[in-house]
Amino acid sequence: MTEYTVEFVGTGETIKVSDKQTILGQCIEEGIAQEYSCRVGMCLACSAEIVEGEVTQPAARGLTEAETEEYALTCMARPQSDLKLDRGKYPPSIEADVEAMDADAAAADDD
Repeated sequence: MTEYTVEFVGTGETIKVSDKQTILGQCIEEGIAQEYSCRVGMCLACSAEIVEGEVTQPAARGLTEAETEEYALTCMARPQSDLKLDRGKYPPSIEADVEAMDADAAAADDD
């Protein structure tokens, strides 16, 4: 078992996470406020942009294959190196969904 340092950009928070543990699991253990909901890799609430480093996250079904290179679902992601993560950053697939919902809501308001 290897431990890696996970730094959350802009917060000053740093934790040690083993390669056998999820980043979210360690956040919860240490009382770090990491957003989450489903804990099964689908809802994207726990998404973070990978600024530096690598993770493995084979069960991150909410991300496209390309998105797994740039984003981590902390509920599924296990570090493979020291990491820098930017929490609250969402992949393009969810950003497009949010924009579409906002547009639908605006159209409904116009009716």
